[in-house]
Amino acid sequence: MIRPIVAYGSPVLKKKAENISEEYPNLSKLIEDMWETMYASNGVGLAAPQIGLSLRIFIVDSAPFASDNELDPDEVKILESFKKVFINPKMIMEEGDSWSFNEGCLSIPEVREDINRKEQITIQYRDEKFKLHTDVLNGLTARVVQHEYDHIEGVLFTDHLSSLKRRLIKNKLSIISKGLIKVDYSMKFPNKSKSK
Repeated sequence: MIRPIVAYGSPVLKKKAENISEEYPNLSKLIEDMWETMYASNGVGLAAPQIGLSLRIFIVDSAPFASDNELDPDEVKILESFKKVFINPKMIMEEGDSWSFNEGCLSIPEVREDINRKEQITIQYRDEKFKLHTDVLNGLTARVVQHEYDHIEGVLFTDHLSSLKRRLIKNKLSIISKGLIKVDYSMKFPNKSKSK
């Protein structure tokens, strides 16, 4: 089932999410819905807060990035096969040089900005079968995971911008929260006028 994505301004997006227990009701259905929602919105990642649930779970499928012609063949191979569910993840380490990449977010459509993130991360998480993993990730896969991890910490990519950049996009963000934009996927807007 495709669920609506909550837009910028929704309180759930600014809240630190709660851990999920193995007994969480219908967890496999939730994960299935998240995949369906993410693919229907042409995303590469989706966190539970983006569908209105304050839970520490996100999914990533970085395959769409593999078509970038400027990547080396090894990175292409990694991106093509990187499809994972992260439950109750814990960021162990972020290291290496910071590098800039133009990011966007399904909850903040039509806004893209260059964001600096560390090039390598170590993350511990449980998969959909609640098996514990520790992964070391680099490059674009690390970046997508960092972006989604921010979501379960109540952080949006726009929070990484300078105060000047944030002021410059303030009106755009207000327009998004009011639902005064056209998107080709299902969304819920926190400040949409009810008088229509």
